[in-house]
Amino acid sequence: MRVYVPSTIPGLARVHEAREIGPAPVTAYAVTPALREWYAGGDLEELEYAAMTAAARASLELLAADPGAPRRRVVLAAEVPDGAVEWAPGHAGLENGERALVRVTAPIGWRKIASGHVDDPAAAGDVRAAAEALPAARDGDDDALFTVDGAEGHELMWYATQELRDLLP
Repeated sequence: MRVYVPSTIPGLARVHEAREIGPAPVTAYAVTPALREWYAGGDLEELEYAAMTAAARASLELLAADPGAPRRRVVLAAEVPDGAVEWAPGHAGLENGERALVRVTAPIGWRKIASGHVDDPAAAGDVRAAAEALPAARDGDDDALFTVDGAEGHELMWYATQELRDLLP
């Protein structure tokens, strides 16, 4: 199963050094039954994009918690065995991102990482503003929500795993 793991540049450095994402359990996002039901008209590519977008939002949360991290969202895509992935049954009361939320029950080895998805440095201003606006956005502030959506307007750039070291400080 393809999972999308939210991270930051410092988090990516730790993963690169450890050669794995962990320790378990690992919070990730994937195409779950709840996501499939919510986005019934979407094909697999659209569903995976929705899961990756949810992981990018979670990366923004990680950035809000780490003001010293470079203002670039990071998502690592990995292939893990289906049996290592757990999610909440049903869909009642789940928000959009939660529909894709999963838990990987074992560390994810470096060789299982398929790619990295990272903001272009030009997105840093919008990502910084979005991270700062997150608390107000969670409280329902429309202006803050607009600011957070501004970061989501930036597409994450694709990186092969061998290119990820070039992003490290």
